[in-house]
Amino acid sequence: MRIFSNTSINTLILVGALGSQLSACVPVVAGGAAAGGLIAADRRSAGAFLEDQEIELKAGKAIDDNLKTNVHANVTSFNRHVLITGEVSNDANKAKAESLVKPIQNVNSINNQLVVGPNSTISSRTNDTYITSKVKAKFLTENKFPANYVKVVTENGTVFLMGLVTHKEGEDAAEIARMVTDVKRVVKDFEYID
Repeated sequence: MRIFSNTSINTLILVGALGSQLSACVPVVAGGAAAGGLIAADRRSAGAFLEDQEIELKAGKAIDDNLKTNVHANVTSFNRHVLITGEVSNDANKAKAESLVKPIQNVNSINNQLVVGPNSTISSRTNDTYITSKVKAKFLTENKFPANYVKVVTENGTVFLMGLVTHKEGEDAAEIARMVTDVKRVVKDFEYID
C-alpha cells in the first residue's frame, strides 16, 4: 500500500480541479467559435443575430410564466421578426401570448400562428423535428441557395420558412419544402432583400 503525503494529495486535488476547469473552457470556446461561424454565414448582422436569441429567450419565458399549461408555444425570432407557433387553449390566451411578446425590446413584428386546440403530443413534436431535419437536408442536396439563409420551423406538419432572402430564394425554398414527405402546408414568412 502506497501512502501519499498531504502535499501529494493537495497537488492531486489541485491538478484535478484545474483539469476540470480547463475542460469546461473547451465547450465555451467551441460554442463561441460555432456561434461565430453561424453569424458569419448569416445575412443578419451580428447584433440582430444576438438580439434574436435574446428575444426568443425573453418571449418564451414570458409566455410560459403567464400562460403556464394553457399554451404550448414555440417562439422563433429572425431579424427581429417573431413567429409564435404551437397550441393555445382559447382565443383570449392566443391574444395574451402576442401581447406578452410585443413589449420586448427589439421586436419589430409578430406573426402569431398559435392554433386554438389541445397541446400537441410528444409523437407529433418528434415528427415535426424530423420534418424540419428533412427540409434542411433537402435544402443542402438541392443546393439552390445557401441553406443557412432560411430558418425552418415545423408545427403539426406545417412548415414555416423565415429568413432574409431574394424572391427567387424564397420560392425555391418553399418549393423544396413542399416536396418533402409529411409536409402538410408551407408558410413563407420571409423578409425580402430584392
